Amino acid sequence: MNFQEIIDLQRQFFNTNTTKNISFRIQELKRLKGVLKKNEAELYESIYKDFKKSEFETYTTELSIIYHEIDLAIKKVKKWARKKKASTGLTNLPGKSYIIPEPFGTVLVIGAWNYPYQLSLCPAIAAIAAGCTVVLKPSEVPSRTSATMERLINQNFDSSFFKVIEGGVKETTALLDIKFDKIFFTGSVPVGKIIYQAAAKHLTPVTLELGGKSPAIITKDINIDMTAKRLVWGKFLNAGQTCIAPDYVMVESSIKDAFLSAVKKHIDKSDYHVDNDNYTQIVNDKNFDRLVEMIEEEKIYVGSTGNKEERVIPPTVLRDVDFSDKVMQDEIFGPILPVLTFDTIDEAISKVKKLSKPLSCYIFTKNNAVQKKILNEISFGGGAVNDAVMHFTEQTLPFGGVGDSGIGNYHGKFGFETFSHYKSVLQKPFLIEPNLKYPPYSPTKLKWLKRIIG
Repeated sequence: MNFQEIIDLQRQFFNTNTTKNISFRIQELKRLKGVLKKNEAELYESIYKDFKKSEFETYTTELSIIYHEIDLAIKKVKKWARKKKASTGLTNLPGKSYIIPEPFGTVLVIGAWNYPYQLSLCPAIAAIAAGCTVVLKPSEVPSRTSATMERLINQNFDSSFFKVIEGGVKETTALLDIKFDKIFFTGSVPVGKIIYQAAAKHLTPVTLELGGKSPAIITKDINIDMTAKRLVWGKFLNAGQTCIAPDYVMVESSIKDAFLSAVKKHIDKSDYHVDNDNYTQIVNDKNFDRLVEMIEEEKIYVGSTGNKEERVIPPTVLRDVDFSDKVMQDEIFGPILPVLTFDTIDEAISKVKKLSKPLSCYIFTKNNAVQKKILNEISFGGGAVNDAVMHFTEQTLPFGGVGDSGIGNYHGKFGFETFSHYKSVLQKPFLIEPNLKYPPYSPTKLKWLKRIIG
């Protein structure tokens, strides 16, 4: 397959200005939703074969979010794409200023394996809403979901507008050698750096949705039972294979034992087993082995090193963990929850800030002063107070990282903006033209300019 020919065809189609028509964008978004709805059974079957993700979890964490993104874009794209008025200073009167959102052009979206439908299609939806043509490269790790997306999209969309290209490192590298107008990548920090370097050769703008060690900070005044319930769900959803999952917990020392007991209770109540569809497999052997190496068996409070044949690690909580432990050196991205303690909030903040800026941060407290202090002093992409993961579901909030956890953001209007250039325009009539800015210059003209400009 000649990738350059595909991108050339997309660029030619973009230059026809067809995608700048709002009706065309809405039509294609509706087409996408229709294709997904019609083939939901196949989507469920494919992802279950890849890592035993249930229909319930696939709908709630993947398809429902995709449908919501499509519906919002269809409803709002006319408003998002409108020319926007801007104020005009005295120096340019009579005149008017405005901003025109325009699509970047031909874009590359590289999806991630942990939520293979959502993290591939939601950026593509934003790009279509903005008026771009799209090349989508899904992750090759869940091979059946990748093949399903490839077939459904390539059979139902013109490749000059929306094309899925399957493959691994070789194909991704070949795509990155080609100039795109925008690249959107979701994945790990090391691969994000490779994407960034490749894009720099073409001066291509990028959005990088990466990861990091997202903390949950818990003070002694909380509702322990509700805190544990929300954290257990947020951590062990998708078997912990979630970029915004709480990576580790820092709990105030005086409530450590009570908190651990509550966590165990909610793990037991959740009945996490692959056989009853409440739980998900680890995606492959490589990731299973990586996770097992992080577990120090003498520190297991609940859980185990799992079953490699089934690729299942049960919800595993580690106690008496220190920042020097292996489990604290890299993002876990699996069902292992290290629990650390602190005595003062300043101590907790200081330790979190010694690590790279996280994608998410979760604060569990009833103390408004503590809440404000953490929000003010710790830099992170996004998060929640007294909850975990759920901020991702709010389309009015931009989703993205900061520092090592990412560049740029998306969701709802923010996704439209990510794939748009905002073109600024000053428009003036021919009626009148003051001579102040033109030669010959004089002290009088300078005096008047100072009065006008300030």
